[in-house]
Amino acid sequence: MQYKATFTVKTEPLPKSAAPSGFCLQAGSEAKHVKMSEKKMSSSRKHHLKSLMLSIAKDLLDEEEAEREQERGRYMAETCPPPSLPRTMQELQELCREIHHKIDVTDEERYDLELKVTKANKEIDDLKIKVQDLMGKFKKPVLRKVRMSADAMLKALLGSKHTVNLDLRANLKQVKKEVKEEDKELRDVGDWRKNIEDKSGMDGRKKMFEAEA
Repeated sequence: MQYKATFTVKTEPLPKSAAPSGFCLQAGSEAKHVKMSEKKMSSSRKHHLKSLMLSIAKDLLDEEEAEREQERGRYMAETCPPPSLPRTMQELQELCREIHHKIDVTDEERYDLELKVTKANKEIDDLKIKVQDLMGKFKKPVLRKVRMSADAMLKALLGSKHTVNLDLRANLKQVKKEVKEEDKELRDVGDWRKNIEDKSGMDGRKKMFEAEA
């Protein structure tokens, strides 16, 4: 793979008095030519540049991984040194006692931490219950019984500018009732209880007999 090195040269601009007009035109044309060449870059050159960037990035990642492995090995060597194995029975028993003592201390610390965690969880639950109680309890305002008509209530809700009239009879149609002759006859008959009372008894029978005769 061939690598092409590109160098950028930083040039200071000439003052207006020293720079002729032809030089400015030439510099502007060169800048336009460079921009056009960048725009008209071939696909093979683009592919080559992308592959070059990827290879450089891969090398950097490999170096970071190697440094990470070295750091891990250094940390393990410092924190976990190789154990010194006992040579006699007495040294082995002493090592077992020391390991058991460390296990007991670790269990005690674990028990204390679990107790603190359970206590903190209980306090959190109690605080949640108190918050819910405070959110549910509120002082109800004293409400007065006010007698208001529907018009006054709507006027209070909508404002004084809106005038509302709830006269339900205003929209009703006026219908003239026609009285039929049958209704007049029924009305003239009167109460049926009075007719029955007149026909009951000896006087009623006498009146009925006289009417038939």
